[in-house]
Amino acid sequence: MFCIGDKVAHPMHGAGIIDAIVTETVAGAKQDYYVFRMPVGGLTLKIPTAAAGTSGLRSIWDLSRVQKLMGDLANLEVERFTGSWNQRYRENMQKLKSGDLYEVARVIKGLLHRESERGLSTGERKMLRTAKHILISEVALSTGEKYDDLEHQVDQAVVGGSEE
Repeated sequence: MFCIGDKVAHPMHGAGIIDAIVTETVAGAKQDYYVFRMPVGGLTLKIPTAAAGTSGLRSIWDLSRVQKLMGDLANLEVERFTGSWNQRYRENMQKLKSGDLYEVARVIKGLLHRESERGLSTGERKMLRTAKHILISEVALSTGEKYDDLEHQVDQAVVGGSEE
């Protein structure tokens, strides 16, 4: 169970802070919810406390683990998809939903590489934006660095590391 003030990450929305735990009645049943606020973008979500585990809500990575990830970005290996765009999309979506920042970074790196070679579909461009947000919002919350500075660092590391 999380407490008010805990820094947490949602696999599809990125990192945020538990602002409150509220009880609401929906369809005649009382249920507790985490009020999850994302500092980047200002999104607020209510996540049922009972479903926190199945939704993938977890504590954010600590500073040392995030620093290791940032150092590993340039050399991160990425699969080169040869299948159809919807197969690539499904596989990338599974990686995002995993909640593992290394998998999210692989999605970013793979999509940036594909973009430089052939361009991306509208859905893949949206996925790239989502993946960057998921990764950078958690790194920003863990390190205290500015989102824009981190976005530049991630872009430089990923693009620099894909020149093989």
